Amino acid sequence: MSPHNPKIHAVLFDLDGTLLDTARDFWEALNLLRAEERREALSFETVRCQVSHGGNALVRLGFGELPPDEHEVMRMRLLNIYRQQLAKHTCLFEGGDEMLTELERRGLHWGVVTNKPHWLTEPLLHEVNLSRRARAVVSGDTLSERKPHPLPLLHAAKTIGVDPANCVYVGDAERDMQAAKAAGMYALVAGFGYLGDDDRADTWFSHGWLHTPLDLIDWLDGRRNGAQLVSSSVPA
Repeated sequence: MSPHNPKIHAVLFDLDGTLLDTARDFWEALNLLRAEERREALSFETVRCQVSHGGNALVRLGFGELPPDEHEVMRMRLLNIYRQQLAKHTCLFEGGDEMLTELERRGLHWGVVTNKPHWLTEPLLHEVNLSRRARAVVSGDTLSERKPHPLPLLHAAKTIGVDPANCVYVGDAERDMQAAKAAGMYALVAGFGYLGDDDRADTWFSHGWLHTPLDLIDWLDGRRNGAQLVSSSVPA
């Protein structure tokens, strides 16, 4: 194997909008909070594209710019409502289980690196029966840094026992690609995730674009065979 084309030993995933489709549960939680504040419900499409940006972005979407103290109170109210219905609708994206099964069949380890806090990440993975399958789970509060800093990705690779150069990181936000680049990993955009019109994903650093979770397997095969895949190109 050429040193410029190292063999892939592990795949790391962002959580919301990449490994798991969590948008409907966040949408319901935000609208429950808005109802408490006597505000009208937001459409699912409006909320979906903000889910990967976390609780802070959802509070700004739902309530605009608030004083810092009020914003933090609202963020925690939102997350506590969300925690009560953590996996009501959440599941793997279509093709996700087949993709993970194929990675495992090939002997490739996989893990999760997310900015979601530990008190939400761990129970969610348990609810969807993934906690025993993931070889590493790094949450937003596991370390002193979080994405786009590379430390969480490097920590996950160390936990699995692989070199970062032998890892792929898959995510649906620019900070995911930035973290992967800084960590020296391959970076793939989850194009099926929660991308909005303002994300300009075509300008992000990446090594490919996945239209579906199963495109990851095609990317791995194409890379091994030296092929240029249609699924690895960013849509116009």
